[in-house]
Amino acid sequence: MDVLHVVGSLLGGIGLFMLAIGMMTDGLKVAAGPSLRNILSRWSNTPLRGIFSGFVMTSIVQSSSAITVASLGFVNAGLINMRQALGIIYGSNIGTTMTAWLVALVGFQFKIHDFALPMVGVGMILKMSNKKGTLASFGLALVGFGLFFVGVDILKNAFEGLVTTFDITLYKADGISGVLLFLFVGIVMTVLTQSSSASIALTITAISSDMIGLYAAGAMVIGANIGTTSTAVIASIGATSNAKRAAAAQVIFNAVTAVLALALLPFIFIFIKYACELLNIDSDSAISLALFHTIFNVLGVLLIYPQNERIASFLDKKFTSWDEKASHPKFIDKTVAQTPVLAVNALLLEIYSIADKGIDLFSRAVQPKGKRKTDFYDDARVIKLLSVAVSEFIVTIDSSGLPVETREDLATLMRIDQYILNCTLAIERAEDYLLQHEYLPLPKLETELIEYFNSVLGFLMISREINKTDNQHENSFFIMQTEHDRIKAELILNGTQSKISVEQMSASIDALQEALHLSKQWHKAMTRLHAIHTKSIDEEL
Repeated sequence: MDVLHVVGSLLGGIGLFMLAIGMMTDGLKVAAGPSLRNILSRWSNTPLRGIFSGFVMTSIVQSSSAITVASLGFVNAGLINMRQALGIIYGSNIGTTMTAWLVALVGFQFKIHDFALPMVGVGMILKMSNKKGTLASFGLALVGFGLFFVGVDILKNAFEGLVTTFDITLYKADGISGVLLFLFVGIVMTVLTQSSSASIALTITAISSDMIGLYAAGAMVIGANIGTTSTAVIASIGATSNAKRAAAAQVIFNAVTAVLALALLPFIFIFIKYACELLNIDSDSAISLALFHTIFNVLGVLLIYPQNERIASFLDKKFTSWDEKASHPKFIDKTVAQTPVLAVNALLLEIYSIADKGIDLFSRAVQPKGKRKTDFYDDARVIKLLSVAVSEFIVTIDSSGLPVETREDLATLMRIDQYILNCTLAIERAEDYLLQHEYLPLPKLETELIEYFNSVLGFLMISREINKTDNQHENSFFIMQTEHDRIKAELILNGTQSKISVEQMSASIDALQEALHLSKQWHKAMTRLHAIHTKSIDEEL
């Protein structure tokens, strides 16, 4: 076979693998959107259930990285804790073994063109006839499955060509150095492609074409397991502490599993050989490799699961310095944005946290001058930075395949974020007024003005309470507005009678206006925020 043709076929086959796996993952993530959330959140309330749900969803979505990132989102959104997320990570690693079985049982047992090309055709019909929605996403996934097997066929032919062109004895894993070499090849291949599924499929195709030996292929599969941690590590850069802990957990699990698999490499294959003979099962090299991949991942879970509590406790103490920086969000990061159905939960927690900072900021603004803290404007800047982070986070979410209701919630949360930003600006202006304020010559009017600012603080705190009814919020706001109008009228009356100066009257009215503006923006923000929060609780139930 012509060398250029072989190299071209190899590149084309690998390219189809990458394209197909991306299409499968993207399509199934969107098609399974609400189901992904329900299964992972409801079936992960214990680590054991987390293992099961992680296995099931990774088997369906064909991407352990997608499920790992989703589990980070659940932790950040407050739906599960770190210990439950570890279960999902363990189960997800077992779920990746389904790729090996898919290639071994389907890719080499049937005529690929008889079913792969019809899958591509049917998938494109679904995609073109439904521009958006579940059917369109499922069609995209179906095209991905078809192209995946076409890639398998192209690579198989290319590897068979390589076998006839080159001396394949160079590609056998002889001794420890040979095993370590192919382990490194598996790691590099997975890091470059960012897909362990593609690496494993490529390895099984190579061994089925007698391109590499069984131990070499086993070492490459172990390497793929190690290399897949690069996705979580990269995703955790600049992410929240929880994201970094989960990425570290995956690295720990995959590293321990890899060491176990390398130590038992020949023994596992011997066990597979005798087990197949005992059960009278015809196991070719592809089946043996798929069994090997499954066995060492299951053994890894059995080994590390009893240490789950210790691992979680260890990780809880790590990566705390970054999260302590006040200007970084606590609940949102890019890992949550990759699973849009989780974003609303994380945004709710983040905005409530920012709102609490706003209440604290205003409480210090209305304190007597001697008791005010010097870091007031630094804290105001933190709130504004957090507000910008929320807006940028919402923009990064791909909402094209989401239900209309979820897209509307995201738009409302963007509006709420702007309301709270306006509140912060109003608090800063109120602080400026109170620092420069000259006492009015009328003690009663001065007292009423200061008490109004304290009443606004009370209104902010009452409105923040989720358990209050809409009527209670409305009544509190009505009182604030009525009181504003009354004091404003008194200021104008005393100003026209020269009991206070025009400058004092104007400055006091401006201060009142800022306080009322703060109340209005806060009222709008909390009313909408509580509505989304209540709806999300109802959906969870």
